[in-house]
Amino acid sequence: MKKIIHLIAAARPNFMKIAPLYHALNKESWCEVRIIHTGQHYDANMSDSIFEDLMLPEPHFHLGIGSGSHAHQIGNVMIKYEKIVQEVERPDFLVVVGDVNPTAACSQVATKLHIPVAHLEAGLRSGDRRMPEEINRLVTDAICDTLWTPSPDADENLRNEGHPDSRIVRVGNIMMDSFELLRDKIETEKSPEKYGLEIGNYGVVTLHRPSNVDEFDTLNSLVSQLKITAKKILLIFAVHPRTKNSLQKHDLWDNIQSIENLKLVEPVSYVPFMSLVKSAKLIITDSGGIQEETTYLNIPCLTLRENTERPITITEGTNKLVAINDLQENIDLVLEGKWRSGTKPDLWDGKTAGRVTAEIKKWLHC
Repeated sequence: MKKIIHLIAAARPNFMKIAPLYHALNKESWCEVRIIHTGQHYDANMSDSIFEDLMLPEPHFHLGIGSGSHAHQIGNVMIKYEKIVQEVERPDFLVVVGDVNPTAACSQVATKLHIPVAHLEAGLRSGDRRMPEEINRLVTDAICDTLWTPSPDADENLRNEGHPDSRIVRVGNIMMDSFELLRDKIETEKSPEKYGLEIGNYGVVTLHRPSNVDEFDTLNSLVSQLKITAKKILLIFAVHPRTKNSLQKHDLWDNIQSIENLKLVEPVSYVPFMSLVKSAKLIITDSGGIQEETTYLNIPCLTLRENTERPITITEGTNKLVAINDLQENIDLVLEGKWRSGTKPDLWDGKTAGRVTAEIKKWLHC
């Protein structure tokens, strides 16, 4: 009898992380794979199109939790996923990815029902418990049966928290599998051409974290810095719904729309976005995943955060944490060709899904 494996997909980066694993597992004769879409983010540009890009089927189960407070999301996911497990289909193994609320919620449901659960992308730590993602990482890793890490720092974090080596398995970075899975599509997408951009002569901006976009003073400073930056290099800004709402709320939307040399665009799905990133001169972001992708592609990444759960992108890659007031001097370093070139970390090779599949097979004795 085939083993049933559930893969949890919640926010956009989760979809990209489950896709290579879904395709790898789907080739195996010993298992059947189910995608559970929790529906944390529902936006036509940021959710459904990703399944099409990544050649994923329609989710087998859709929880449809939508937006809401952290308690609302976690509680609703637990209730709805528990109902699936108890009344519809009990999996033999659960894989959760990343650090969003459904990751912590589904891992709790599975653990309490004695279903083996693994965390893909385990061990990442920013050290900042003000971030809800950090709490989700800690909770998830504390209760999962096996912890699949992307880098040595993640291994060390888990050891420092008391996890035995027997539970820690470094499998590499699954995001690189997604990129390689879609490299041909990304190459032929030609997003820069579609937006009228010169290859290697523009910057990509993505900002969505509450610490950057929720408060007027910080957001106003960012708008001012983008205006200065746009005088040096053309910028394309994929505006997250949260960011757009905040810009409008604080009466900054007209201001940012008026900036010359700054293109504002709706969020785009993975393939066109990575087509933009791949040919950019630099990236300005507060995203976690983009820090990794730019390291893989050797593109300067200026991360507007005080900390990162992905320090290997700084020690080995092309990433740097930058304060808003220090943005211009770092922009100048990139434009003057003085930015440090990075290297690809070990096991960031596009083969993580194969290693994970082997781990699941070993765990289930198949």
